[in-house]
Amino acid sequence: MSYRPRIPSPDRRTVLRGSLAASAALTLPLAGAAAPAFALSGRPRAGWGVQVGDVTASSALVWVRADRPARMIVETSATESFRRARTWYGPLVGPGTDFTGTTPLHGLPAGEQVHYRVTLADPDDPRRTGEPVYGTFRTAPARRRDGVRFLWSGDIAGQGWGINPDIGGYVVYDEMRRLDPDFFLCSGDNIYADGVIEPSVTLPDGRVWRNITTEEKAKVAETLAEYRGNFRYNLLDDNLKKFNAQVPSIIQWDDHEVRNNWYPGQILDDARYTEKNVNVLAARSMQAFREYFPVSTLHASSGDGRMHRVVRHGPLLDVFVLDMRSFRNANSPGRQPDDTTGILGAEQLRWLKHELSRSRAVWKVIAADMPLGLVVTDGATNFEAVAQGDPGAPLGRELQIAELLRFIKHRRITGTVWLTADVHYTSAQHYAPERAAFKDFAPFWEFVSGPLAAGGFPANALDNTFGPDQVFLRAPDRANVSPMESPQFFGEVDIDGDSGELTVRLRAQGGSVLFTTVLQPGRVGQ
Repeated sequence: MSYRPRIPSPDRRTVLRGSLAASAALTLPLAGAAAPAFALSGRPRAGWGVQVGDVTASSALVWVRADRPARMIVETSATESFRRARTWYGPLVGPGTDFTGTTPLHGLPAGEQVHYRVTLADPDDPRRTGEPVYGTFRTAPARRRDGVRFLWSGDIAGQGWGINPDIGGYVVYDEMRRLDPDFFLCSGDNIYADGVIEPSVTLPDGRVWRNITTEEKAKVAETLAEYRGNFRYNLLDDNLKKFNAQVPSIIQWDDHEVRNNWYPGQILDDARYTEKNVNVLAARSMQAFREYFPVSTLHASSGDGRMHRVVRHGPLLDVFVLDMRSFRNANSPGRQPDDTTGILGAEQLRWLKHELSRSRAVWKVIAADMPLGLVVTDGATNFEAVAQGDPGAPLGRELQIAELLRFIKHRRITGTVWLTADVHYTSAQHYAPERAAFKDFAPFWEFVSGPLAAGGFPANALDNTFGPDQVFLRAPDRANVSPMESPQFFGEVDIDGDSGELTVRLRAQGGSVLFTTVLQPGRVGQ
């Protein structure tokens, strides 16, 4: 099957025009943060750290960014001494990928700690190499009894709240790193391409929030260079770089990687944008996203260009990463009695059904970049997510979700759990047919967390079409509460290798566990 998003790719000249239209210089220069240049003395440097993505029992993707053209070389070892190291020769990185590169690793030992280091070599003189950058990760287990533990959240550098040196930057990443999870699932809004980062913001109580700023964050992103600068911005934070060096990630996108509430085919009525065609903006963002994150299906050597995928993490867990952006129909009042496109598109829905039915994992986490039963609006009359505020039978995008839930029930697919972010608070919803207008589905849980480094917002209304019961909620009482006023949120999932039980903990920055529930394996509904 071929899965092509409903976003036409711009031609090469369009992308190049975008890349040439903006500078990558920083407003606040930091050591090692200058844009790559061809006339540099010394040796290649990797000042943006390293990342690992989409780890399985035998494979992983390693990412780096250089300060000039360089050859990427990765060494892996079972020990920090790098005795008996294995060498992987990666790509030649250059301006075509904004000096980023990703090297796939295969044939790794299952359930083991892997130490790696990335060295950048001068392409004209391989003996001239930079200082290695080190990292580590655990491969997925081959045995069920080893268990799995991971974190999830989303929403980074939103609503004008960027990297604040006065509070230590993105300190929540240091807290998550110390929990030493097997991986981190980022549920979207990795950047806010439509969000300006000002040098300072005065809070309601008179305190001043101070941001590190860059030229690319001084306006909404439109050009390829500006999108690249948005993805690069978060890597100015040392907490995030240390986190990336220790914790592998599974990354998906949502709207703010392009623009708030975007959908394919949208033509903007927004004076901040000179480029009004969202398809052009989305294609530029996707190129930058592909360059800045190690995602298996986006990798040039093996990927097919789609965001949605399954990451198999041993016998206990499959993670089904959805793309609720690239294939959706236009935001609308959502009252259509027939809607085959929905929020996933027909092809992605078929793919998801197929992959769920063939999964043999005990738990099947459906990583959604938007919630199901929370009413997320787009203006006065349109809706941005699935729910549209009508508590009756499914209409609009709800029809597609109803079809999926019915399929899960009738195929007796066990162990499905929905995880998401997007709404900038944390909550737990239990969905059950006895409370719902639509009844042909098995009960399930949806857990919401976030933001990680963005404004907090009040809770959204619930839509009763699928019968959600909000068992837990923690949200601010006003819009856009800064990270200095309200804690950031992330979730933890712990799957026990002996019992197979899945424990969900909703956490707040500062060490608090706000809510815990334990789910039993082998059930169609919970």
